[in-house]
Amino acid sequence: MSADDPALETAVAQAQDGDEAAFATLYRLVHPGLLGYLRGIAGDGAEDVTAAAWREIARELPRFRGDGPGFRGWTASIARRHALGHPRRRGASSRSSGSSVAPPAAPAPPGATPSAETAQALLARLPRAQAEAVLLRHAVRLDDPAVARVMRRPRPVVRVLARRGLRNLARLLGPDDVTRDVAWTLGETR
Repeated sequence: MSADDPALETAVAQAQDGDEAAFATLYRLVHPGLLGYLRGIAGDGAEDVTAAAWREIARELPRFRGDGPGFRGWTASIARRHALGHPRRRGASSRSSGSSVAPPAAPAPPGATPSAETAQALLARLPRAQAEAVLLRHAVRLDDPAVARVMRRPRPVVRVLARRGLRNLARLLGPDDVTRDVAWTLGETR
């Protein structure tokens, strides 16, 4: 359970009752990780996909039933559905919608948190399923069962994808870097 999950749970309940300040609070708590996840799987289209997802989230919020972590998973499922449909609407393949940022010439200094651009470029070099599992786990902060539900894959498969994704990031970054920081960086508040 994340430290801000009780606040998120309260904000969801209040937002469902029409409290606009509570909706702003839940947006502030969930949006950075959701946008980071979408930057990793939708690339340059992340802003458009995020806006479409939040429109649906706001419209469907009264029907949501669950707690704070459940809300994170629910919003990630909505965002994923929009992201998977986005490239088809634009007439592009899902991988071509990725970032145009080239991989960094030199990695960040050992122990340094990579920039968002570096993180996005590194994640773009992973197989899509590995990148998605790492992002859902570390940017959106979902547990393994929630990641499995969002990705519609069995839990053991999700664990393997996340572990392989982190291992591949470690190879790209070098042995001294904290690979989870790559996914976390994309979910930072800007």
